[in-house]
Amino acid sequence: MVEHMWWQRGVIYQVYPRSFMDGNGDGVGDLTGLRERLDYLAWLGVDALWITPIQPSPMLDFGYDITDYADIDPLFGDLAAFDDLIAAAHARGIRIILDFVPNHTSDRHPWFIDACSSRKSAKRDWYVWQDPLPDGGPPNNWRSHFGGLAWEMHQPTGQYYLRTFLPQQPDLNWRNPAVQAAMHQVMRFWLDRGVDGLRLDAIWHLIKDEQLRNNPPNPGWQDNQPEHERLLHVFTSDRPEMQGLLRSMRKVVDAYPERVLIAELYLSTERTVSYYGREGDGVHLPANTALLGTPWNAESMAAAIDQYEAALPTHGWPNWSLGNHDQPRVASRVPAGQERLAAMLLLTLRGTPLLYYGDEIGMRNVPIPPERLQDPIEKNMPGLGRGRDPQRTPMQWDHSANAGFSQGEPWLPLAEDAAQVNVASQRDDPASVLQLYRRLIQLRREHPALAVGSYRGLAAPLGALVFEREHEGRQIRVALNFSDRPCSIAMPPGEMLLESTAGATVRTAESGTLQLAGGAGVIVAL
Repeated sequence: MVEHMWWQRGVIYQVYPRSFMDGNGDGVGDLTGLRERLDYLAWLGVDALWITPIQPSPMLDFGYDITDYADIDPLFGDLAAFDDLIAAAHARGIRIILDFVPNHTSDRHPWFIDACSSRKSAKRDWYVWQDPLPDGGPPNNWRSHFGGLAWEMHQPTGQYYLRTFLPQQPDLNWRNPAVQAAMHQVMRFWLDRGVDGLRLDAIWHLIKDEQLRNNPPNPGWQDNQPEHERLLHVFTSDRPEMQGLLRSMRKVVDAYPERVLIAELYLSTERTVSYYGREGDGVHLPANTALLGTPWNAESMAAAIDQYEAALPTHGWPNWSLGNHDQPRVASRVPAGQERLAAMLLLTLRGTPLLYYGDEIGMRNVPIPPERLQDPIEKNMPGLGRGRDPQRTPMQWDHSANAGFSQGEPWLPLAEDAAQVNVASQRDDPASVLQLYRRLIQLRREHPALAVGSYRGLAAPLGALVFEREHEGRQIRVALNFSDRPCSIAMPPGEMLLESTAGATVRTAESGTLQLAGGAGVIVAL
């Protein structure tokens, strides 16, 4: 019998700490608030929390611009509060995964301040510097993902520094062994503190072309796309040298038992699976974002799932997500009512599900008025609809003031329906989205076929997705009707209904077919 790790069997729940629970009334979520809600997460049944950055930061990119890798920003608490959170989570059987931001620091980090002091600084080569061209311009055509050029002139020393994101987020030079050693030590700091894993932010950007060659034009670019997408990122991301860097990070993590390394990636399926490493010496879970951009219909979903399953190496364990802090909420991307179908899809596919906070109650994107905008992407590239504030709004806990999130003014506005769409209103309602998520998570624990079983796609009528999960001879079949019309699904006799998104709309006829309403899904044991 193959023994599976906790991160293979379990469900990972992403917390955006600014928006989860405010424990001190300043309108921003914090570690004390998160600690207060651990019992809810244990009740829901999740196995691990992935927490986005909580280290000291000017918050120009809300924690992804770090000034000290080995501390906690006072906005969220302190190291004692973090230690208490880990202990309390572990006591409830919940693991902690922390975001790690290796590509860049804040420009206020002591390393960068030292690097700016002189071209002869011992830290100068910790960042990527380059002389201007003869005309004074930047060294190449690279563009920032947050708008503008990827090069920022530092007038006192007369050189440009590289910044893939904000001007205040200078890129580290991972070709420098001293940088690698320092960042490995950061990883050890948090692993020694008891975190159960690290999620590597923007990892595919980590190392750039040594010759700083120009990126080629993107022939498919359109006017409604950001400027940086005018170019193909051939020389600025997903470089061959990444594999060696991943192996060295994996060695750090492997020195600690039962820890997991997750990588943020927005690449093709073929390139994503390469981050497992040739012999499983890369990251444990290269983030599979295939379903985030796939059209919401059965045929497209089936094709994306099959392509990913076929591309996985034998040593690779799959993972799935339908939302995160950078992507529109799933309930805003699917037809009304099909957030239940999304829940069933996410929690029955083969592999580790990553669930974004609030999706379990059907939270939707919240329109943000111009005067409340926070996201630097929306501020730097207005009108493109790329802002991330709508999916980062506060968790909706109950019908009280500010939805129970804070006693102060929340840092982002709440949804208009927060008084109706919240945890308290759904927790005791067996027909609620929240209760469906809880039952699905419980089913994964009760049925190894759902947690760790094999996957096999089956023939299905137009508009439906049908697949089978199997483990040690026990089979479970999942049928999802993405269309708005009823359909008939072939089903062997003697099946037992385990879960349904639509209760009474599902019935089995004597002919051995299952009648499935539009937008409905079922899980049956064969």
